[in-house]
Amino acid sequence: MDGHFLRFYVHENQRIHHSLLWEWLLLQANKMGIRGGSAFRAMAGFGSHHMLHEDHFFELAGTLAIEVQFVVDEDEAGRLLELVERENLRVFYALIPARFGVLNPTSGDPGPVSALESHG
Repeated sequence: MDGHFLRFYVHENQRIHHSLLWEWLLLQANKMGIRGGSAFRAMAGFGSHHMLHEDHFFELAGTLAIEVQFVVDEDEAGRLLELVERENLRVFYALIPARFGVLNPTSGDPGPVSALESHG
């Protein structure tokens, strides 16, 4: 199945409606019926201000990025991006073309992608 790899990069202490933004994104995607999502905390990084933030400095707690990612189809990506825009959130994201599927699927899994298609 062709779709997208949708990644949001948020500050670990960024909030919306009294919830952490990364948790809110996962909850909203789940409510939309998106098949799955994950959040990962950065060890180190820099953003548009070019300041390096690292995990080992106590005084920088809360300044690292959380990557929230989803593998979605075109419609799911559009709905999730529209929701973030409606909430007037300033969030950096990446939308990357992806082919995804499940080898040896069971009922309810996305359509199968042959091994040749997925590796070629």
